Amino acid sequence: MVRGWDDLRPKKDSQGEPPFQLPEIKWPDLKLPGPLILLAIAILLWLATGIYKVGLEERGVVLRFGRHIATTDPGLHWHLPFPIEQVFKPKVTEIKRVEIGFRTVESGGFGQAAQYGDVPEESLMLTGDENIIDIDMIIQYWIVDPVKYLFYVRGVDKTVQNAAEAALREIIGSRGIDEALTEGKVEIEDNIKGLLQKVLNIYDAGVQVGEVKLQDVHPPEEVRASFRDVASAREDKNRLINESQGYSNAILPEARGESAKLLKGAEAYREEKRRRAEGDAGRFTRILTEYNKAKAVTKKRLYLETMEQILGGMEKYIYEDKASTGILPILPLTREKEKGKETTP
Repeated sequence: MVRGWDDLRPKKDSQGEPPFQLPEIKWPDLKLPGPLILLAIAILLWLATGIYKVGLEERGVVLRFGRHIATTDPGLHWHLPFPIEQVFKPKVTEIKRVEIGFRTVESGGFGQAAQYGDVPEESLMLTGDENIIDIDMIIQYWIVDPVKYLFYVRGVDKTVQNAAEAALREIIGSRGIDEALTEGKVEIEDNIKGLLQKVLNIYDAGVQVGEVKLQDVHPPEEVRASFRDVASAREDKNRLINESQGYSNAILPEARGESAKLLKGAEAYREEKRRRAEGDAGRFTRILTEYNKAKAVTKKRLYLETMEQILGGMEKYIYEDKASTGILPILPLTREKEKGKETTP
């Protein structure tokens, strides 16, 4: 038998009353707010959306109906919410980077090398002496005028990249390949930086070029071996020139010293001979004076002094005409006889 709703009702007792009474639930009388209150709450919530925060590395650019009205510094600010005003917050202290001739595929992490991809349509170019060269370059820049950066030029990063490539080709096109490969890199970087900044100022891009760096400069792969041979020959040439200059620096002072020594020796010899000649002339003059005073005595004295110099170290024999008869007196028989006696035992 199916029981209905009436079967679930509590049974009445003998007095006709149910054994218990369910409490009566009274719901609160809720009244919805009026339209004005809802509108006020909506307006407050809408105004709260105008609160914004500018970070330390940012600047706030406030637009009202698309027109710039203010630039705010880091901190908490408020503006009329969208669609009346809008805020852009570019990072003015961030160093931006543009790559010419290559692209970073993977920056690499701890213990891993970065990976790069070559872009030959940007890196290959002609030099002033009509040689092909392969150059990779990095440009670093930052925002100096956020309003110009946001609204004066569309796609500033791409504009900087295109202008940098154009400046690179113009400067390299006026230089020889040897300058780009060797000692002219610093000057080329400075010229590219100046030309690029001039172009960006004309565009009112609102950026400042910080550094231009030629990362890799080399000939194309097809002729790189030949250029290495030329570079090796140039290094050998410079080495030989340096060695010859070193040898010259070592020999020339020695030769100059030897020349000065010979000159001093010749001057000393000349002075000695001159003084000796002057002394001999003075002595002859004095002798001549004495000779004129007593010619016979001086002549006799000169004769004796001369004979003394000539015969001083010689063994002499005196021969007298009166005592000599025949050849025997001039022979040294007496001395030989004396020597023979001395040697006889």
